[in-house]
Amino acid sequence: MIDSYLLEELVSFDRYGTLAGAADHLGLSQPAITRGTKKLEAELNLQLFKREPNKIYLNETGKFAAKKAAKLLAANHNFVQEVHHFDQNQSHVSVASIAPGPLMIIHNTTNSTGQKAQVNDQCLPNKNLLSLLRAEQYSIIVTTQPLTDRTVKNSYLGREQLIVNVNEFNPLASQKSVSFKDLGGLSFLVIHDIGIWREIIQEQIPDAKFLYQSRNNFDEIRNNSIFPYFTTNLSPVDPRWRGVFKKDDRVPVKISDPAATQAFYANYLKPNEARVMPLINAWQDTWAKVDR
Repeated sequence: MIDSYLLEELVSFDRYGTLAGAADHLGLSQPAITRGTKKLEAELNLQLFKREPNKIYLNETGKFAAKKAAKLLAANHNFVQEVHHFDQNQSHVSVASIAPGPLMIIHNTTNSTGQKAQVNDQCLPNKNLLSLLRAEQYSIIVTTQPLTDRTVKNSYLGREQLIVNVNEFNPLASQKSVSFKDLGGLSFLVIHDIGIWREIIQEQIPDAKFLYQSRNNFDEIRNNSIFPYFTTNLSPVDPRWRGVFKKDDRVPVKISDPAATQAFYANYLKPNEARVMPLINAWQDTWAKVDR
């Protein structure tokens, strides 16, 4: 078996093109890299380098070997990460979501069994989710569409409805509901990390202007402006929003378009079902109470 450090030296040489560059990258001396190249050739019983006075470079076999070595090192790195993720998921349930609303429910749910979840508060991009689940990077991933795979099960959690909060003197404030079309041309104050809702509002209100802000900046600008902003039926679960609602001059108005209401599902690997279902059941109960 070829030692990993020899493969790392080969890949570094291929990347930087010189012994000096590879040595500097790996924190080794040039003689050490030279010894490594010769040892690798001896173990493979192949010539990988062309050596000339004051010059050394990879031959075609060496270039091929470097590409294969890079893939092996990456696979080894992935192997270590996946084993660690699997081990962590045996003692903890890790959760991620493509939208912040479900995370509000999760953070504010007390499970009678005392079981807790480790929550990633950064919304995941809506792509490669099945791969993340299969790799055990997360025990549960919350999505708007069930992930379809023979290794995966899904549980419906609840729905989230988008709400626009407009100044009390805005004509829309007197409406029971509005459409995305009604919101065209307006400027909205928006918290930066809203997951899939960002894509939805940009697609449904293409002629609007969205002023994306961090949470701290959002609160300050909201307090000193009349910009409309978005919340959902789940926002009151979050203590940060409850404080906003108590002293706000905005009027919440539901958005009636189908895209403004999204269903959410918890996706998990079948072997993990017994371990994750107590948490999922607790989230479902909390969600049902909020969405009455």
